Amino acid sequence: MLRLAAVLYILVASAVGGAAVIAVLSLDMREGWQIAAAFVAGLVISIPIAAILGKKIYNALQGPKPV
Repeated sequence: MLRLAAVLYILVASAVGGAAVIAVLSLDMREGWQIAAAFVAGLVISIPIAAILGKKIYNALQGPKPV
């Protein structure tokens, strides 16, 4: 599951970090530290998102559990 979450992190982090940068730029914050802080915040927020998605996908691939 960790490898799946790591691959998902690459995809999720780029999307969330990019969205955060676009949000900062749309608020007319154009200083370098503001853009970098938004991107870093997006990277940090992506960690639990990738972990949750990885766990859900891993569990779905395992199939139903016998009773």
